[in-house]
Amino acid sequence: MADDGAAAPSATGINDHHPAPVTAAFHSDKRPTRISTSSPAIEDIASITSPRLFTPNPFSRKNTSLDIDDYFTGPRDIQKHSKWPLFMQMHGSILPKMILPLIAIGAWSTWITLVHMKVTKLGISPTLLTVLGFVVGLSLSFRSSTAYERYAEGRRYWAQLILATQNLGRVFWVHTTARKDVPEEQREMVRRKEVLEKLTAMNLIVAFVVALKHKLRFEPYTNYDDIENLVAHLETFAKTATKEDSENAQRVFRKPSFFKSVGEYLGVSFAESNPRKVLKRANRPFGNLPLEIISYLAAYTDELAISGRLPVAMHQTTAYNNIAVLNDVLVGTERVLNTPLPIAYSIAIAQITWVYILLLPFQLHSATPKMEWLVIPATVVAAYIILAFLFIGREIENPFGQDVNDLPLEGYCAQVAAEMDIIASRAPRPSGEWMESSTNQVLWPLSGSGWPVWASRSEDKIREAVIHKVEHTFQSKKKQDEDFEASKKHFSKKSLEKTISNRHKHSASESV
Repeated sequence: MADDGAAAPSATGINDHHPAPVTAAFHSDKRPTRISTSSPAIEDIASITSPRLFTPNPFSRKNTSLDIDDYFTGPRDIQKHSKWPLFMQMHGSILPKMILPLIAIGAWSTWITLVHMKVTKLGISPTLLTVLGFVVGLSLSFRSSTAYERYAEGRRYWAQLILATQNLGRVFWVHTTARKDVPEEQREMVRRKEVLEKLTAMNLIVAFVVALKHKLRFEPYTNYDDIENLVAHLETFAKTATKEDSENAQRVFRKPSFFKSVGEYLGVSFAESNPRKVLKRANRPFGNLPLEIISYLAAYTDELAISGRLPVAMHQTTAYNNIAVLNDVLVGTERVLNTPLPIAYSIAIAQITWVYILLLPFQLHSATPKMEWLVIPATVVAAYIILAFLFIGREIENPFGQDVNDLPLEGYCAQVAAEMDIIASRAPRPSGEWMESSTNQVLWPLSGSGWPVWASRSEDKIREAVIHKVEHTFQSKKKQDEDFEASKKHFSKKSLEKTISNRHKHSASESV
């Protein structure tokens, strides 16, 4: 099965004499890049185990360069660990996007303080801002809760998707049987064909997940390095549009200018690009790539069911139900993406919040006249607390983007790809090959004997041992609890004795 189960090498143009250069899977600007490929002759392809054969993993973040924009763009790599205290961490913080608003608030409160101290007294009744603060609190609470609800719903859909891919992969690899009535001279060829068919179907599962990620980020074409080779053999609208509308398809690879990048990091609205720009400028229909991949998976499942290669009806039901789950996830994530908080709410909440912050210096001067210049930092700190919730709600409202706090879709795609490889790494084995092993300790921890030892005993002895195992487990658990209580009492007694001894020593020293 080593030859049958091995995946064919990627066509990277590598031969026995000149290894092809490796292109990084991602650049520092987090925009997908292309890896140019060619199709060498079969005899020119290096061995699968050749060290010269290397294709960068498109799902690995190890191929990224460590640049300053890796720190302020995302999604955040949840596998990395920072030893900084949480309140000092900047990666994932909303503070960079609050720098300019806080500077503006500081300048505003400085001007108000100057006028109040040098020209005329400025102040308003605290009652007004108390009522307004209550409204602002309710508004920000509503904004945060609705944004996080969308974030959590997006995560649930991706968890549902991962479960469906595991079920489909298991059906295709484990439950699909071999073709019957195959002539002896064609059996080896048909066997290899079946393995490659299964691998292709499982690659389509990965392709659906990656295509869904790109669709949710308004990247409808197929010229992205993590999906191009997965769907190159499929006839899709996206593939045709990529070829015939190459200028628009390459638009996503263009790196923004320095000032535009800085403006995006600082949250300047005039510097933010329209994420749907590529869709609006399309000259060819790009279809719905995830939906088209589902159609290919459904057609393959139909062939398995009709040809009798899925003989158990429950396995057919599992396959079709999980294909329906893929479609449900596609529609559900699109609903989360295309149904944000109504713009009227967003505008009203932003306006109310900013009015409250701009009136803060007046209230502070009126309520605490002795603060004087301290009103400036107090206003900035209050503005930071209030605006943080407003900005966080706006960032996580779309959980599928590329902000630092968005869902790590690349990690989910890598997880699915790895799990499909794990499922396909070994051929399904008859249960007797792994059950009837001397290392199968069927009655552990009661007995360390393997399967052959217990197979030589009678059924009554085996059942009697199972009863003893229940009793042994109960007594062992009871003894562990007693030992734990005894150790607690011993520790408490020693602590008490030590405390009494320290008190006696302290009393003796005082008397001396």
